[in-house]
Amino acid sequence: MSTPKKLIFLPGAGGNPAFWQPASDLLAHPASRCLLGWPGFGVAPADPGIEGMDGLVALVLDQIDRPCALIAQSMGGVVAVLAALKRPDLVSHLVLAVTSGGVDMADLRAEDWRSAFLAANPTVPRWLTDYRSDLSDAIKTLRAPTLLLWGDADTISPVAVGVRLHGLLPESSLHVIAGGGHDLANRLAATVAPLIDAHLVSANNGAPGVVNRECPASAASTQG
Repeated sequence: MSTPKKLIFLPGAGGNPAFWQPASDLLAHPASRCLLGWPGFGVAPADPGIEGMDGLVALVLDQIDRPCALIAQSMGGVVAVLAALKRPDLVSHLVLAVTSGGVDMADLRAEDWRSAFLAANPTVPRWLTDYRSDLSDAIKTLRAPTLLLWGDADTISPVAVGVRLHGLLPESSLHVIAGGGHDLANRLAATVAPLIDAHLVSANNGAPGVVNRECPASAASTQG
């Protein structure tokens, strides 16, 4: 697998491109950075050409112009998986943090965040939270080395979701961070950045079936 020349960071449903900024700043990897925001979500202005999940995937595909790593949070992980399925030749690595990844979570005791999120963010397009496709079968075909980052205090995407994805993704490692919640990729950037750096220079960080538990060290732009 090639070394990524570009790191593309994808936010969650909040759409804020600054979500991944702390982790990006701490990475030693020399690849250029692209921190995407979702048009019409939060600070990013709306784009009338984006009317569904396919539009967000197209936004990411437009950035995949060389070997890339997709580094994604929560709902952004679904976009990352869909993009990787379309461009397996150029997506060299995946980092998925506390995401469904497109798998069914109905039996995994995941907290339904949608109603509260929409109440707090009434201008967010409903198509994002309405997305329900099950990508379980397609995920099995992905061969990009994948780092799964989870926290044992996350009720929105509990560790059981990471375990399911770990079982589906043939080249994946799962790291469970003690005390990590749904915002661990931002709040615990000093913990996740070294894990991402190590992943980006390794073909596969974890043996199949192994779950690595880490203790936290402490509780829209393009660069390069």
